[in-house]
Amino acid sequence: MSLYVDDLIYTGNDESMCNDFRSSMMLEFHMMDLGRMRYFLGIEILKNNHGIFMCQRKYAHDVLTQFGMQDCNAIKNPIVPGTKLSRNDTGTKVDATQFIQVVGSLMYLTATRLNLMYGVSLISRFMANPTKTHWFAAKRILRYLKGTTELGIYYKKEESTNVVAYTDNDFAGDIDDRKSTSGFVFFLGNEAVPWSFKKQLAVSLSTTEAEYIAAASCACQCIWIKRIMETLGFNSCDHMLVLCDNNSTIQLSKNPVFHGRSKHIDVHFHFFKRSCEEWEH
Repeated sequence: MSLYVDDLIYTGNDESMCNDFRSSMMLEFHMMDLGRMRYFLGIEILKNNHGIFMCQRKYAHDVLTQFGMQDCNAIKNPIVPGTKLSRNDTGTKVDATQFIQVVGSLMYLTATRLNLMYGVSLISRFMANPTKTHWFAAKRILRYLKGTTELGIYYKKEESTNVVAYTDNDFAGDIDDRKSTSGFVFFLGNEAVPWSFKKQLAVSLSTTEAEYIAAASCACQCIWIKRIMETLGFNSCDHMLVLCDNNSTIQLSKNPVFHGRSKHIDVHFHFFKRSCEEWEH
């Protein structure tokens, strides 16, 4: 969920747990209480009675200024839908050092801006030998950032601790090696927690296989989140809902037989099938 900074009213009381932790730490170490955290490593943290809002407004302005884009015209999307970039682009070469700096700066913004994740992950593949085509794609993300510097992510107080995961992929999206890109995002209640966009290690032979591999990566993350929540005392997450938009992948995850259409899929990706069977029982 994205909100603007001005949408929040800064109120709230100290929580007893934080007070107890601070007191116990001061007994062991020499510490100074600087009050409630408001800014840390480029991330602004604003809290009220209803939740916590995190954004990187100042950092975004600094990035735009650093690369001379502070006066650029803003646009409404970070990347043109269906954009395909290639390592074999024959366009004019650009300064690789500056391109790497842009990509690195944008990567840190994805800590609170999941809407930048796909575009930044895409351009990061071309840091070794960038051309003007790749540079224009990076500048487009900066132009989108120009109009959305105050956007962030808002974690609202709510009773629900249900975890829901969404997973998807772009089949053979990389035109150089024809590998697909997996993507997933987890919601705790209504708030996004972890998210990822990453190119798959294997070349998929069908949309079903690509979706299945993406779902397998998501299942691994499910196990990790489940263990974290149990450590924190949330014991109500025995089952996690994983939503996938490919019916063949759903049927494959429920089919106990490795038939001819799926036996070629690498063994470790069938972790997803085993996880589904364990959760069902």
